[in-house]
Amino acid sequence: MSYGIIFGGNSHFSNRIFKIKKRIIRIITNTGSCDSCHQLYKQLQILSLPSQYIFSLLVFVSKNRGLFQSNSEIHDLNTRFNHTLHLPSTNLTLVQKGVLYSGSKIYNHLSSNIKVLSNDSKLFKSILKSYLIEHTFYSLDEFYQSAS
Repeated sequence: MSYGIIFGGNSHFSNRIFKIKKRIIRIITNTGSCDSCHQLYKQLQILSLPSQYIFSLLVFVSKNRGLFQSNSEIHDLNTRFNHTLHLPSTNLTLVQKGVLYSGSKIYNHLSSNIKVLSNDSKLFKSILKSYLIEHTFYSLDEFYQSAS
């Protein structure tokens, strides 16, 4: 299910897949259809679909850091957002849902103690996965609200 998720994980069809995944988890754990899956994801150590999208996108960003520019590369002003990734100004939804824009935006909302580990790929993946399993995000909006 994670194959190509960075390209389609932000589409409107991913909601259907998320609901199917929750139904499968309820069947596996033999719980009712009205029961919440938050604790089940944590017990089974499984990422929800939005968390899996965030994980795959952040791993892509950390491995391909050369594709992304930081704000310090764009201008010489010393600001508090100097080390965040630069988000190009665009109004096109197609660009905003793209890998480079979404990756930059999600990476910028990641907590700084996890960002620091992005140079060590193995440790970064491990800590990031633990963080995402612990929080079990059901949407990107939920991630943006919790990380800020």
